[in-house]
Amino acid sequence: MCGIIARVGDGDAIRKLVSGLENLEYRGYDSAGVAVQNGSGISVYKRSGQVSELKDALVGSVPNGKVGIGHTRWSTHGPPTDENAHPHTSQTDEVAVVHNGIIENYAELKATLSDAGHEFTSDTDTEVIPHLFEYYLEDADDIAEAFRKTVRDLEGSYAVAALVDDVHAIYAARQGSPLILGLDDDEYYLASDVPAFLDHTDDVVYLEDGDVVVVEPNGVTLTDLAGARIDRDVERVDWDPEEAGKGEYDHYMLKEIHTQPNALSNTIEGRIQGDEVHLESFPEGTFDDVEDVHLVACGTSYHAAMYCQQQLADAGIRAQAYRASEYVDANPGPVSGETLVVAVTQSGETADTLGALRQAKEAGAQVVTVTNVVGSTAARTADEALFIRAGPEIGVAATKTFSSQAVTLSLLAIRLAEDVPGASPPDDVATLLDDVYDLPEHVDNVLKTSDARAIAESYIDSQSYFFIGRGLNNAVAKEGALKFKEITYEHAEGFASGELKHGPLALVTPDTPVFTLFDGAGDGKTLKNAEEAQARGAPIVAVASEDHSGVDVADDHLAIPDTHPVWAGLLANVQLQLVSYHAAQLLGRPIDKPRNLAKSVTVE
Repeated sequence: MCGIIARVGDGDAIRKLVSGLENLEYRGYDSAGVAVQNGSGISVYKRSGQVSELKDALVGSVPNGKVGIGHTRWSTHGPPTDENAHPHTSQTDEVAVVHNGIIENYAELKATLSDAGHEFTSDTDTEVIPHLFEYYLEDADDIAEAFRKTVRDLEGSYAVAALVDDVHAIYAARQGSPLILGLDDDEYYLASDVPAFLDHTDDVVYLEDGDVVVVEPNGVTLTDLAGARIDRDVERVDWDPEEAGKGEYDHYMLKEIHTQPNALSNTIEGRIQGDEVHLESFPEGTFDDVEDVHLVACGTSYHAAMYCQQQLADAGIRAQAYRASEYVDANPGPVSGETLVVAVTQSGETADTLGALRQAKEAGAQVVTVTNVVGSTAARTADEALFIRAGPEIGVAATKTFSSQAVTLSLLAIRLAEDVPGASPPDDVATLLDDVYDLPEHVDNVLKTSDARAIAESYIDSQSYFFIGRGLNNAVAKEGALKFKEITYEHAEGFASGELKHGPLALVTPDTPVFTLFDGAGDGKTLKNAEEAQARGAPIVAVASEDHSGVDVADDHLAIPDTHPVWAGLLANVQLQLVSYHAAQLLGRPIDKPRNLAKSVTVE
């Protein structure tokens, strides 16, 4: 969940390292640091807090150096202090290291090194790496082999980048945590994610687990852990650098909410022909042998998986959405070649989802990943990848990627219904697919006319916030509550509307607004559930079309355009995103950097 940046080339490295850290701060912002090779030792600067505090510390004392590494941290071992910030150095400061992931055997390594006289100054698992590297350097003729020995001793997940005193090179490796090589004409980058160096180059090499790379001013050497040379393809990233910036918006989240029409257009483009879905990786007959579907995901992606599960069930396909963190222990039943496992992950690097994906492959299942990132671990590990095409998302709270995931999965559900024996697409599939073309325009309409800020102001002093919906809107209600709690820090819960009276109603008071989602399917029951809360004093906010009967009963209204019920929930979701954003803004929360959270969860 941390961010790594490293750079080798002509000219000064420090400004590009700090710029890279700013671009990666969505991956962690507990502390930040840089180390550069300046010809007379390794200079290390690090601070607890955000990258801006590191920049302040560098003013007036910018270290020179053409080779350097940097890190922005999300704490796992040890609190966010100056001592625990990366880079970490070895006993004699000969080595500096930045690391993402968790070293599971760090206690044993630390004990062995301590017995050998090494002293440690932090609470982190990372600090064993520079000490171990230095230990192997003592008798090494080959620095690269000493680094490979170091990496071979590590157990767990890691992306590591290291400097050695007076050596103009970076030594790096990955296992279970992302690491990407960026290639420019006269310089090289290593980073956890492409936005770190996208301002400089869009030519990349996606490193694989077990890869070890030595980056020098005159080139790159790539080997496996045994030292055998390997080759990886150079690929071009099709993201525009401007997509990764805030532009005219105050926050990344607000920008990403407002760019959903374009993201959805990209998601849909070329995937519908008449009343049929055509997905690039899945020709006719691909799913003829599928008997059941497991959807595995975490957080917002799990809610998109729930959205798909409902549609699969409606099509007569046996399907279940699982939280990836529990899939290994959930005993999902027999998994075989007739099981399709769909791993949903925005980043393609979510550790729990990758674990579920790998387990499914080992059991013989057909595995598809639905992701936003070409070249991600999930995309390369699955049998096939279906990309949501949403473009880079920097805000920690997912917005446009949920919408694009839900649409992509909805199209996949229709595609599955065309192949799976005994299944059938919706009776009104032609109307459904016609209406999806209007979805970007409808989202734009919501963005231009929303009363979300006024609603947020009306209920900003509430004690709790409830979100309820039925069917597809159950997933949207849960996603709306997640978004609200993520960035406002206020208590929010999402429920299937029929479950309100089976316990949660006990929590309802006049200070508990209930956001009630209507999509034209089962709305009579949902309205009755809302009225039960209203009878206990709770104000009702109807999220529905202008002429919906629920609007007359509700205390307030967030309008959505008329559309097919499958897409109505996604319009409601945009309204809830805006309510969450404006509430967080009114409360003065750090919207793009909510406490304790990071964008990409790469540790279990």
